[in-house]
Amino acid sequence: TTFGPLVTPCFRGLHRHVHGEQEGTVMVKAIWNDVVLAESETFETVEGNIFFTGIPEPDYFTESATTTGCPWKGTAHYYSVNVNGAENKDAAWYYPDPKSAAENIRDHVAFWRGVQVSA
Repeated sequence: TTFGPLVTPCFRGLHRHVHGEQEGTVMVKAIWNDVVLAESETFETVEGNIFFTGIPEPDYFTESATTTGCPWKGTAHYYSVNVNGAENKDAAWYYPDPKSAAENIRDHVAFWRGVQVSA
């Protein structure tokens, strides 16, 4: 199963969220340029986006200065993805200090901008 299209980090106009932990039932992967960036059986689904457990290893990720705000999740921070000499700017995002309604995605990372997320 491929999830998509993924929506932007805070879907404007949508003031409710859907989340649910899907532990042990399915393995999800995030792939870009034929490289697996993240893989997990534990994840959260919020506004159609898969949030992988854990902040990624630095091999493929660099911190970005980009931030965006969401009224109910808080401030999103971004990583750029670097694989085989190609950069995908701000292709991953996370909430280091989410608001209480989004506490379930603390220490989780989601992907967009061409990163394939599938199960």
